[in-house]
Amino acid sequence: MTASQQNLPRRDCTAQDWDDRVTRLTEKLPDRLRRAIEWLREPSRRWVRIGAAILFILGGIFSILPVLGLWMLPVGLALLSQDIPALKVPLERSARWIEGVWRRWFGSDRK
Repeated sequence: MTASQQNLPRRDCTAQDWDDRVTRLTEKLPDRLRRAIEWLREPSRRWVRIGAAILFILGGIFSILPVLGLWMLPVGLALLSQDIPALKVPLERSARWIEGVWRRWFGSDRK
C-alpha cells in the first residue's frame, strides 16, 4: 500500500475493490502463471473454475496432509468469488485486516 493510499479516509469494501486487488496481484505473477490465472478468470471457464475452487477448498480442509495446506482454502475462495459475488466483500475485508495486522507486526515499510 502506498503512502497516498494509507492517508485516504477509510471507506467500505466493495466487490470492485476485490476485483482490483486480484488484478493487481495477478500482474505481479510470472508471465506463464499470470496467463493461466487470466484464462481461468474468463467468464466462459465457469465450470473449470468452480471445479478447481472446490478442489482447492477440499485441499485446504485436509491441510494436515503433505503438500496440501491452509494456503489452498483462500485460493479456492478467491476462485469461487468469480462466480459468487457475495464472497467478494468478505474476502476484501479479510485481506484488509491481514494487511493491517502485517503492518502492525512487521512495520509499514515492508511489502
